[in-house]
Amino acid sequence: MSAVMLTTIDNPFNPFTQWDDWLRYDEDKKYYTCSYLARIAKTSDDLPDEENDRLIEYAIDEIVQLNINGLYKKVYENEEGPGEGV
Repeated sequence: MSAVMLTTIDNPFNPFTQWDDWLRYDEDKKYYTCSYLARIAKTSDDLPDEENDRLIEYAIDEIVQLNINGLYKKVYENEEGPGEGV
């Protein structure tokens, strides 16, 4: 499974390679994407990392699917595009 992350359509930074800039932009815009994802993902310290990763991806898919305002998108670590690979 390739690594995936949730981002917003207007964030110019790559969350895989420009984490600090990505997070600062996200919080400056008051999106708090990480907190939103944490509320949706049903992870547990009792589960193996692989299962938690799968649950996080399911939560990302749910957020993108129910994306009423069109703000969120799923990005892949090896994807090319704006922001050095996103």
